[in-house]
Amino acid sequence: MTAKSSMGARLRRTIRSFAAGAALVTLGLAAAGDASAADRVKIEWWNAAGGRLAEITNKLIADFNASQDKYEVVGIGKGNYEETMAAMVAAYRVHQQPVLIQAAERGFLTMYNSGAIIPVPELMEKEGYKIDWNDFVAPVAGFYLVDGKPAAMPFNSSTPIFWYNADHFKAAGFDKPGETWQELDKQLRAIKEKGVSKCQMALANDFYWSLIENYAAIQDQPYGTKANGFGGLDTEFIFNKSPLVVGQVTRLKTWLDAGILQIAGQGLSPDQLFTSGTCSTYVASTAAHAAVESGAKFNWSATFLPHEEGIEPKNSTIGGGALWVLKGKSEEEYAGAAAFLNFLASPKTQVWWSKQTGYVPVTNAAYEQAKSEGYFKDHPTREIAILQLTRGTPTDNSRGFRFGNHNQSMALLVEEIQGVWTGQKTPQQALDAAAARGNQILRQYEQLHAAK
Repeated sequence: MTAKSSMGARLRRTIRSFAAGAALVTLGLAAAGDASAADRVKIEWWNAAGGRLAEITNKLIADFNASQDKYEVVGIGKGNYEETMAAMVAAYRVHQQPVLIQAAERGFLTMYNSGAIIPVPELMEKEGYKIDWNDFVAPVAGFYLVDGKPAAMPFNSSTPIFWYNADHFKAAGFDKPGETWQELDKQLRAIKEKGVSKCQMALANDFYWSLIENYAAIQDQPYGTKANGFGGLDTEFIFNKSPLVVGQVTRLKTWLDAGILQIAGQGLSPDQLFTSGTCSTYVASTAAHAAVESGAKFNWSATFLPHEEGIEPKNSTIGGGALWVLKGKSEEEYAGAAAFLNFLASPKTQVWWSKQTGYVPVTNAAYEQAKSEGYFKDHPTREIAILQLTRGTPTDNSRGFRFGNHNQSMALLVEEIQGVWTGQKTPQQALDAAAARGNQILRQYEQLHAAK
């Protein structure tokens, strides 16, 4: 592949954030057996792990390296997802790309249509590994499926859940949050009126995912045409045409104006507003378990995301990332990558990873193993995400989202909704503008890949 036709040329328009001088954070590795590190085939894996997750990823790599003496996975942190993608694009153009890269679920079409990847099932079959792709949790694997098989290996998969300060709810006379948004509205107002907390909900930084996209999925509302993009590149955003989605943004604005909802600022993150006891609730990924468990000094719990009155809630959708295999590397490196991916897919590794991080186990076998150990009985909030993901049968509206240049259109949605928070636009005006601008991005992406 030449520089002109490289993935970088196709993808760079999707990249808006790249830390040009980001330092490479090489994770510690463990040697095993009689072979020295120099004798091993090195497998570079560029990832987006940071903070506590980087430490856990470090241990994961060390465990694999210690399990055999032929390959050495070298983990390199590249910042957040956008920075990791940007670094990969730049490296691919000069043939310095890694063997494996961790990419966010929003980058699915970007990665798949790049011409730079080897589908994971193709690699695993070639290397002699038999993985039961049907054993992967349906809403997780389903997002990455192409012709019945996932193009990438699901890795750190999550979904948003509803976190709450049990002490605050008890002080206001409630055992737990209501199941519907209407019940929750009354409870949050009661908590405020009784002076139980300074704020009743912290607005998540990824509210577009947790409170809008997942809201639409759970309410079975179409976010885009063509089964939210799964049916073809000629999809269009239509979230602005859903009275429920417009009503959700209106609800959030009403709560903001009433002082119920608080936007994090002054150096505090939404999770800090919650774990400090300042705010009574927030909606965040199940992967927030580590932060809540270590930071909250009160009785806390979590439950399913609310749904509208009179609606049978559907499954929520996934966030997180997957591991992709890039072209242009040696046969020995691919053999090592396959061995590592097989290690990651094992129930033992999945259960350990889920316990350490709060991410959901991505296979049914791992989920059942954790259940048989009594883990979810002792840690009930850890099971909420997978129960919510597997609730009912996914529809075209709840399967997930597969839009070209999705990061870019998401950024525009956030930009428009900022206008709602500041009172410059109504919810309908903001969503109309976000859909129109997002559809321009979809048409550009469709034209770029129309020949495929």
